[in-house]
Amino acid sequence: MGDTGKPTGWYLPEFAHPYDVLAPHTHVIVASPAGGEAPLDPSSIDKSDKSSAAFLEHKEALWKHTEKLSSFVGRAKEFDAIFYVGGHGPMFDLATDETSHKIIREFYEAGRIVAAVCHGPAALVNAKLSDGSYLIAGSPVTGFSNDEEDTAGLSSAMPFPLETELNKNSGGHYRKAKEAFGENVAIGKGGRLITGQNPASAKAVGEAIYEAIFGELVSKN
Repeated sequence: MGDTGKPTGWYLPEFAHPYDVLAPHTHVIVASPAGGEAPLDPSSIDKSDKSSAAFLEHKEALWKHTEKLSSFVGRAKEFDAIFYVGGHGPMFDLATDETSHKIIREFYEAGRIVAAVCHGPAALVNAKLSDGSYLIAGSPVTGFSNDEEDTAGLSSAMPFPLETELNKNSGGHYRKAKEAFGENVAIGKGGRLITGQNPASAKAVGEAIYEAIFGELVSKN
């Protein structure tokens, strides 16, 4: 990760918590830029989190055998939503991945849901629509805040400050929780753009995706 020498990747609870909400009702397909095994950020493993611990133990095949992201070009109409899990990884690849940007554009313009959590919105920040405008332009949006990155001690290792770029490309519509690391979900574009600020927001993002697809979620326990 940058010049820190630390490994990075996707963040365990940001996959596990939305998965718990969505998997009983949907068919989840997992993709990564290169396909195959998507690297798990080892710092995200917290076995006191029962959801994450169970996911780590029983769902390994989901991230060990991902499909290649490019195989989803032209297939947006086969799906209800696309969701980008966080972890610092997207800051270094998906933020500038033209194939990913094309898929995001296709999903949104096909009327599908585009969602991300924590650093996952790095995949969305530079994505543009067919008219050349940013996907997030004029829409409430969130992602890991600059204060949160400073607290984590990783601001200097990032290729760009996510909050700053989200705010710029949305036209000043970045939103964050009153306190750092508090739960916060931003929903815009008629309910089809869903972003969460941090790991604490992951379950709520899953719930928002569910509600965008199916309607109100009866139980949020």
